[in-house]
Amino acid sequence: MTAPLVEVKAISKTFTRKAAAAGGKTTHKALDAVSFVMERPELVALIGPSGSGKSTLLRAICGLHAIDRDQGSVRVLGQVVQSGGRLSRDVRGVRARMGLIAQQFNLVPRLSLFTNVALGFLGKASALRGLFGLWTADEKQKVMRALDHVGVAAMAGQRANTLSGGQQQRGAIARAIVQDAEIVLADEPVASLDPVTARKVMKLLLDLNEQDGVGVVVTLHQVDYARAYCDRIWALKDGRVVYDGPSQQLSDETLRDIY
Repeated sequence: MTAPLVEVKAISKTFTRKAAAAGGKTTHKALDAVSFVMERPELVALIGPSGSGKSTLLRAICGLHAIDRDQGSVRVLGQVVQSGGRLSRDVRGVRARMGLIAQQFNLVPRLSLFTNVALGFLGKASALRGLFGLWTADEKQKVMRALDHVGVAAMAGQRANTLSGGQQQRGAIARAIVQDAEIVLADEPVASLDPVTARKVMKLLLDLNEQDGVGVVVTLHQVDYARAYCDRIWALKDGRVVYDGPSQQLSDETLRDIY
C-alpha cells in the first residue's frame, strides 16, 4: 500500500510564556490531540478563527515546530518528520520534498525573481552552486518554464522587492514547481492580496494539484475560497479538529459554531 501523503497522530503543542508576575509562567495549548490523514493528493483548506492553531499545525507538519514530548507523531510521504517531540534525523530530506509558501512570500528581496525560484534546487544541488548561482542549462530552462507557467516570466530579471505581492507569491509557487515538491504547505498565501490577485493565486494552487498531482494544504481565512477551490476542509477551533470533510458539505450552521 502507498503511504499517506500526510499522517498526523494525536499531536499537541503547548507554548509557555513568561507571565507579568515575577517568575510566573503561563501556558497555551495551541494544538490538542490533533489527528488526520491525507491519503492522496488533494487541495485541502485549513480554516478556523485566529489563534485556533492553523499556522502551528502547518509548522508542525514540516517540523518547524516541535510537538509536545511523548505525544503523537507526524509523517509526510511515508517519512517520519517528528515523533514524541523529537525531530527525525532525516527531517531535511523530508523537507526537500515539501514546498513551503508563506503569507509574506519568503523571497530574498535583493535577489532577482529568477534566482529566488532557482533556490528551489538547493535540496538537490550543492551549497556552492547555490551560493554562486552555477545553474545548469537544464535548470535555467526549468526555472523559466516555471515562471512562464505562473505568468511572471517577463519579470525574471527584476529584484524581488520591486515586484507586487501577487507577483512575488507567483514566484513562490514557481519555486515549489522547480523543487518538484510532492506536497505544498501554504500558510495564508492570499491574506495580503487583493481579491482578483487572490483568485489567480488560488487557481495556480488548484492547477498544481489537478495538473501536477501535488498535494496542497492551504490555511485560509476566506471560507468562500475554501469552498470554491478546495476538495476538503479541516477546521480547527481551540486547537482541536472540529470538522473534517468535503468542502461542499460544510454547512452555514457548522461555520457559525466554528467561528
